[in-house]
Amino acid sequence: MAIERLDDRPRLLAAVEELADLLVSTVNGGASVGFLAPLDRAAATAWWRGRADAALAGELGVWVARDGGRLIGTVSLVFPDKPNSGHRAELVKLMVHPDGRGRGVGKALLSAVERAALDAGVTLLHLDTETDSPAEYVYAKAGWMRIGAIPDYAADPHGNLRPTSIYYKQVGPAADDTAGAAAPAR
Repeated sequence: MAIERLDDRPRLLAAVEELADLLVSTVNGGASVGFLAPLDRAAATAWWRGRADAALAGELGVWVARDGGRLIGTVSLVFPDKPNSGHRAELVKLMVHPDGRGRGVGKALLSAVERAALDAGVTLLHLDTETDSPAEYVYAKAGWMRIGAIPDYAADPHGNLRPTSIYYKQVGPAADDTAGAAAPAR
């Protein structure tokens, strides 16, 4: 398995079709990643195409996992645009194809994105995920800290309101150790 960053607009656009297939299979398989089922491929493709400008602007980082050349997983980091938040990023859209689950793909993607965040000067990551979902197990096992849940936060793929758990992970020095440091360049 290889993990790579789609670090520019052309690379992201070249992977849009595969990313769309992954998104469709993930949502239609029951994962709550912000979409309702059934998700059609055209909508998934349009959504991924819409991410290209954010990637170009450095506001979004997208990583993919490939196994034998086949895209089997992805995860993204959203970098804030506020001057007081250059030390943190939000982890979004961790998805693993059903064929890749239970093989360490999620763990490998998390490790890669955590290293990349630290390399970019990001020391604090946060995310939200559906409470009691299989994803919670992955995050907990990878050392993420659950800080609570918000009831009825988002609809699952079937439209049912579900609670969402909030997690964070410190990937570098504590905020007190970096007080006064300039925002990191990306």
